Amino acid sequence: MLQSRSQRRLVKAFKCMVNGCRSKGFTTAGRLQQHTDAVHTIPAAIAPLIGNQPNVLAQGHSHTNGPVHQPSPDAHPMGIDNPPSPQIANGNPLPARDTPTNPNHTHIEYHPQLNGVPLVDLDETETERSPDENPFAPFSNRAEFEFSEFLYAREQMSGGNIDELLRILTGLYPEDDPPASKHDEIYAMIDAIKDGDVAWDSFTIKYNGERPTNRPHPLKVLENQLANPEFKNHIDYTPKRVFRNGKREYKDFMSGDWSWKQADTISRSPPNRGAMFVPGVFGSDKTTVSVATGQNDFYPLYMSPGNLHNTARRAHRNSVALVAFLAIPKTSQEYANDPKFRKFRRQLFHTSLEVILSSLKPHMTTPRKTRCPDGQYRQVIYGIGPYIADYPEQALLACTVQGWCPKCTAKPSNLDDEVGRRILRSHSHTDALLEGFSLQEVWDDYGIAALSPRRFPRADIHELLSPDLLHQIIKGTFKDHLVDWIVEYIKITSPTKREADEILADIDRRIAVVPPFPGLRHFHEGRGFKQWTGDDSKGLMKIYLPAIQGHVPNEIIKTLRELLEFTYLVRRSVITEDDLQMIDIHVSRFHEYREVFRTSGVRKDFALPRQHAIVHYRYMIEQFGAPNGLCSSITESRHISAVKDAYRRTSRNKPLGQMLVINQRMDKLAAARVRLSNNGHLDGPGLPARLLPQMDPTSTDSPATAPTQPGTTSARTRSDVQAIDREMGPVDEPEGMADVKLAKSPGANCHTQSGWNAADTLLVPRRARDVYKIAQSTNQPSFPSLLRRFLYDTFNPDAGIPRHLIPLDLCPDVSQLRLYTFHSARAIYFAPSDLSGIGGMHRERIRSVKSWLGGAPRYDCVFIGKSEEPGFAGYHVARVFLFFSFKYANEKQARQCALIHWFSTVGTEPCPVTGLWVVRPDFRNECPVLDIVDVDCIFRGAHLIGISGRKTIPKEDFTFSDSLDAFSHFYVNKYVDHHAHEIAF
Repeated sequence: MLQSRSQRRLVKAFKCMVNGCRSKGFTTAGRLQQHTDAVHTIPAAIAPLIGNQPNVLAQGHSHTNGPVHQPSPDAHPMGIDNPPSPQIANGNPLPARDTPTNPNHTHIEYHPQLNGVPLVDLDETETERSPDENPFAPFSNRAEFEFSEFLYAREQMSGGNIDELLRILTGLYPEDDPPASKHDEIYAMIDAIKDGDVAWDSFTIKYNGERPTNRPHPLKVLENQLANPEFKNHIDYTPKRVFRNGKREYKDFMSGDWSWKQADTISRSPPNRGAMFVPGVFGSDKTTVSVATGQNDFYPLYMSPGNLHNTARRAHRNSVALVAFLAIPKTSQEYANDPKFRKFRRQLFHTSLEVILSSLKPHMTTPRKTRCPDGQYRQVIYGIGPYIADYPEQALLACTVQGWCPKCTAKPSNLDDEVGRRILRSHSHTDALLEGFSLQEVWDDYGIAALSPRRFPRADIHELLSPDLLHQIIKGTFKDHLVDWIVEYIKITSPTKREADEILADIDRRIAVVPPFPGLRHFHEGRGFKQWTGDDSKGLMKIYLPAIQGHVPNEIIKTLRELLEFTYLVRRSVITEDDLQMIDIHVSRFHEYREVFRTSGVRKDFALPRQHAIVHYRYMIEQFGAPNGLCSSITESRHISAVKDAYRRTSRNKPLGQMLVINQRMDKLAAARVRLSNNGHLDGPGLPARLLPQMDPTSTDSPATAPTQPGTTSARTRSDVQAIDREMGPVDEPEGMADVKLAKSPGANCHTQSGWNAADTLLVPRRARDVYKIAQSTNQPSFPSLLRRFLYDTFNPDAGIPRHLIPLDLCPDVSQLRLYTFHSARAIYFAPSDLSGIGGMHRERIRSVKSWLGGAPRYDCVFIGKSEEPGFAGYHVARVFLFFSFKYANEKQARQCALIHWFSTVGTEPCPVTGLWVVRPDFRNECPVLDIVDVDCIFRGAHLIGISGRKTIPKEDFTFSDSLDAFSHFYVNKYVDHHAHEIAF
């Protein structure tokens, strides 16, 4: 039969990448592999004759910037042959291997068969828009698109208010046509967007098992996510193993063993070789949107491609998509615990998942051609990946009885049993038990419900249940267990109820007077409130250890410390083999120290499934990589935009259908913005040239750093207020070095009027002031002499005189300097373990202001680099009393500086009980040791908590603003965020 042109093109879809190979291509990846094995692979019989000559064909599929790591003999349990060369990493040829002398190197080993090779010479490519076609269609132009996006996605304005706004615009500009005459026209244009278009379907499940004919579209959702160009540099096209200095590292999901084993299984079929493996990461959790209406519970199901890096999944950016709302069966209280109803609820849940995921099932064994973020097409094998769920839902998913562990066979009465913990559950294990025992026996003896989970290729739900940091550790083991146990211990061991209440009240006061810090929840009345959220538990976890020190025995302090160390280790973005060993040590110590609660009578046993789950974390990290990309906090935060905000925009009458439309429109707008931004259609301000601000071409100041003229207010300054008002958060910038800069504009007066923070005063910039007036207004009389000595030391770095001993008559005169003072500085640094952007960059605001939130002063503490030593030994701690900038003499670039108060470290080791470093403020002749440093010396903010010991906090006239002045010694709080834990050990 004659071949068509497209068929002839497909003959060349798979090409051999070996240099000098004259093959013209192959129709399948399997034939390419056969060619490689026959022509380019060195037979084992003659391999020893080659000696140590470099030969990429004889190595594993790897990419390294250092000496090649030799895989262990069991690295390829299936005995898969060697891959083609040069190796393909993430779909691109890898550079030649070299062996640098630097011993600190990273080696990445990619899977040799399921390597995501891009397809070439395809005739079926995405239809490109012609140059004359409107890229903003169905909108007329950029302004119309941004106007619609602003109203619907950003402001979420109601239809009635949109109509009112359009009426006002028509009245203001009667000669110009408005973008639309009513909100329905704007909605229609949004609905006409082709980007991100995935229709919603509904289906009905009967008790008798009638299967629906319509099929939901998770496959389309995954394909839309994979085609998103924003993820181009944040995705893995093949499973990988990462090594540093010969030791394994676990980071993103595809760096774990599970994806590698899946690739081994998939690549047994020759047609699948060269394909890309895409496992879906799923998560579901019930949420309540209102208690005042009839329908207030929703059950969303979310999905994300497992290939995305953890930072991309945690930053969302359309990486976590809403794919379904699951049914919530309801019954009267009379039948809530009826076995038949519980069985029906399990059947409904599993059958619903089976139907929803049915579109993925055919392509879990047969590749499907899919467009990827780099614009290339690849053959993709889909899979069912980890499932994010809280414990009750994990039991529902795994069909285990409540109280039993869904991952191992340890019995509820003794979850610490070593034998039961070693036997992991699996489908094959469950099937064997169901064949050999009655339903009642497997229920009583093994905790297995009668219903068996639905089966998908290569998917075992017991193995796929992911670690859940939020519910298992933060809200479970810490808040619901340890905090409550500590309160109970104080009540049991105190002589009288009054003394117990006094201790608990003092703990609350200690919590209330903790100094503020970006992102730290402030507990004005301690921990004594009723409704706790996940953020509340996270906030208390950061400060609870110093609060109870002195009121409880050291064993309890150590119990909490071991849990905190475990939590912060497993929450890291990169977990090494050394970290895994430390995780085992902390779990062992935690189990040892927590016995104090058993011996004191607080607990009879520790049969708690959420707390028991921590023993499985090492295995799950080895399987799935760092858990911070699979935490239920990701899905819970998605509730806000996908469920709660959408619900608030509905009429409350049958809201589900309205919520689906709202989510669909939001996805369309987001997808359209990605396409337009990627093609450069949204570059620039989007205004006519006549409306753009004219800049002086001779000016040396950029718009971001030029001081605002006195008495003026600009639009740029107003936007700065909104940006600076945010204390911390992600930064959408590529990975880079740490950077600290002063606020974009100088500050005005030091007091706020309307409840805003100090950044609100940027609206009225102050005039430049001389050194002596600033010294007087800030109550720092030594400021002029410090500045003079700073300048002398700057211009004479080799003088060899301690700064405080430099004679003033040798120092430059500063009486004519014009200084601009600032209320804050912005620190940006790489902190992928915290709330960060897609590149792992994090931002925080460092304050130095005379009145914060219209009240007391706030002068934050900072880390200042000291040496290259690891951990806290490489840093100083200081407190900032003033940020300022100036130009000296004919300098073109303004100097950015800070007036600081030094702190000294107490001892050479952290506190043996709390594990925290201790510092104290420096004084000389009863005067604080102040100094001036360049802002560039500051690394980031530091959080200090005063050490109370056995003393109590005053009940009156003592607030958090007094803490840094009242205490003589402080703990350096490495638990304030995950990055601090990584540098202040």
